[in-house]
Amino acid sequence: MRFLLAGGGTGGHVNPMLALAQLLRAEGHEVYCLGTNQGLEARLVPERGFELKVISRLPLPRKLSFAALLFPFRLLGQIFKTVGYLRALKIDFVVGFGGYVSPPAYVAAFLTRKPFVVHEANAIAGYANRLGAKLGGKVAIAFPNASLKGTLTGMPLRQEIVESVAGYDKGQARVELGLDPVLPTLLVTGGSLGAKRINDTIIGSLEQLGAAGIQVLHIVGERANLPEVREPGYVRMNYCTRMDAAIAAANLAVSRAGASTVSEFSAAGLPAVYVPYPVGNGEQRLNAVSVVEAGGAKLVLDQDFTPDFVAEKVIPILSHAATLNQMAAASKSVGIPDATQLLRDLVLKTMDTRARD
Repeated sequence: MRFLLAGGGTGGHVNPMLALAQLLRAEGHEVYCLGTNQGLEARLVPERGFELKVISRLPLPRKLSFAALLFPFRLLGQIFKTVGYLRALKIDFVVGFGGYVSPPAYVAAFLTRKPFVVHEANAIAGYANRLGAKLGGKVAIAFPNASLKGTLTGMPLRQEIVESVAGYDKGQARVELGLDPVLPTLLVTGGSLGAKRINDTIIGSLEQLGAAGIQVLHIVGERANLPEVREPGYVRMNYCTRMDAAIAAANLAVSRAGASTVSEFSAAGLPAVYVPYPVGNGEQRLNAVSVVEAGGAKLVLDQDFTPDFVAEKVIPILSHAATLNQMAAASKSVGIPDATQLLRDLVLKTMDTRARD
């Protein structure tokens, strides 16, 4: 079969798209990706060996302006361009992962009567996937408390993360990352763009963490403008190409609560302290609800994540093995490590149902 997978912009859209793409290709299907020249997909899709079909990035206007008046016509142009891709490539099925490129894909699939699946990564669905659902797409959701109702498949995970979940020696992972193989390890990440509050607080807590015998793997983000550091007890990098090793090396994580991050940590059974992004519609807080309620993570507001919080809450968790073990088991209990396969199953089931109709 021939698939067109639509997703672009952030890792939360691109990584699950590529996870499904790799599984479908491994099973003998032909897969193309739809994206833009500006998002992460422009780099990651070709790196994974897939052909990227490009349309323009069209953010939804938030207020009346000349650009808002032109938006419907520009959107129509991208829809027709996507229809052209569907016909030229003889696509059988479309899967969308949200973001700017998904609305043209959903409308094009609707107009050409191609079956399609909408994958919603966040607890609060965005405009693109709400549109896809209204047009009749079968909905897959990553979290049980999602605002968009559908089949719970979880978040498709990168293959290296799945393999890490299956078993990665913690000491070996630490050595590979320049860490001590035996010290308790705190993984800190604010996502690809970084998180200033998290970075500043951790840097301000290094002395207390070191005094407690805790080492830190600190991924600050490519836009943080902080020099990389490799010294005993503290490794700081702008971007980590080995998140499988980083997750395996850690006893506890401090992180934003993006859908991919929460899903990867839960699938691996990694306890976390989530500091949701304070701007937006509150989706990050809701992404973490299931694992927090299960006891596998703690939630703290951005404004409350301070060196005092690290001293009073984070260090005691890392210093108590029984607490870490309980949290790890609770985290894993809500994780969905086979999410890619579950989404694949939903896609194939939808194809079979449409074929019978």
